[in-house]
Amino acid sequence: MRSTAVLSAALLATVALTSFSTRPHAQVTEQEAAQLKSRLTPVGAERAGNADGSIPAWTGGLATAGSGAPLTGPRPDPFAGEKPLFSITSKNFREYADRLPEGAKHLFERDPDYRMDIYPSHRTAAAPDWVYDNIYRNATRARPAPEGIAYGVEGAAGGIPFPLPKDGFQAMWNHLLAFWGQAREVTVSTYVVPGDGVAEKASGYKEIADFPYYYRDATPDSYGGYYFKTLHMAVAPASRVGEGYLNWQPINIKRHDFAAWRLLPGEHRVRKAPAISYDVPNTDAAGYMSEDEYYIFFGGLDHYDFKLVGKAEMFVPYNNNRLYAKPVAEVLGRSHPNPDTLRYELHRVWVIDGTLAAGAHDVVPHRRLYLDEDTWMAVYGDSWDEQGKLWKFGQATMYLMPDVPAVVIGSQFIHDFELGGYAYTFAFNGEATPYTVTAPHPATLFSPESLSARSVR
Repeated sequence: MRSTAVLSAALLATVALTSFSTRPHAQVTEQEAAQLKSRLTPVGAERAGNADGSIPAWTGGLATAGSGAPLTGPRPDPFAGEKPLFSITSKNFREYADRLPEGAKHLFERDPDYRMDIYPSHRTAAAPDWVYDNIYRNATRARPAPEGIAYGVEGAAGGIPFPLPKDGFQAMWNHLLAFWGQAREVTVSTYVVPGDGVAEKASGYKEIADFPYYYRDATPDSYGGYYFKTLHMAVAPASRVGEGYLNWQPINIKRHDFAAWRLLPGEHRVRKAPAISYDVPNTDAAGYMSEDEYYIFFGGLDHYDFKLVGKAEMFVPYNNNRLYAKPVAEVLGRSHPNPDTLRYELHRVWVIDGTLAAGAHDVVPHRRLYLDEDTWMAVYGDSWDEQGKLWKFGQATMYLMPDVPAVVIGSQFIHDFELGGYAYTFAFNGEATPYTVTAPHPATLFSPESLSARSVR
């Protein structure tokens, strides 16, 4: 029996961990913002640990001075010597049901060999001081766009806009505008494991991406209205080598388009692409995910009414640096990822419930997202179909980058319970370009002319 879209009583009991106002999009006062320097961390998480100490207090995260040398492989695992505290299996998962997303419970019910190894919790998330300073400023100046918060945000830059969220939309904007660094370069692949359990590589590309919203000198009025710009050049399969894709993500979808351009092999010219967003199938993942399932959720918020349910303590895939050092063949099991390659820890998450907005259409009418309190990035996503049956389950493996410092979404697993398989996306295991955080690239790089110049003739 598949799980239905009903929040468990146990989860409802946990949401009282943190109180929040139901005032619609109320501004934060200076007195409220002062909590970011006392009871709360600079990003708005609870500074204290939990009652029994299984979640420690946040003491600044893990940050190390970078050597300045280019990365030649994945970042090391600082907790490589730790052993699991215990394991959750198909035999005992009901004891921990209030700390598991619905998708994980379904995997335990379906697969007798599915397992979560639970390790000591480490609150490693950190960010540069200039990001914390911006968050403090954003707390009292960020506001919904005049068109509505479902369409945009203004008055913020260089940090999450709403560290003291008043509603689900504010929390979701924190996810979309979480800190990844100023720019990055990485080669990634997507693998799919269909119902027959035989893994195959679906696609691969070199990505160059900038986060203009996070340029160190950015102000609310200076970064140009697009918070994320990315250039992809395909490296696999052979039939797609030479294909390119350029995408700009707007901070206000009423004022700016989801700008996208595509370069197809053999055409030698760039075409303006239709809006590659929302529930449009992702061409890199062989039907296993849509565009808005990147990073568990990505893109426009206006298809949903997002409600802030509250907070919960959950076992989440955290500090998973060892995963990216494993060969892909070791990571991919026949019906789920190899449990030996993953690390789970107990952390607090914000629970956000999204149902279709009036007049909107989406192939996923109901989603539940779980945002890590220390980064605001989604670690889990449950999705239900029109019949109220659990359809998809996404989990993001959090990658520790103390040289930045940051903890960010690394690779993701997207399970499709209708198709019977799963996808492993944004996988940089063994790739030529490891996940490298860089200085901002020239603005001209993210132009149709630059994409055209990469045409293979």
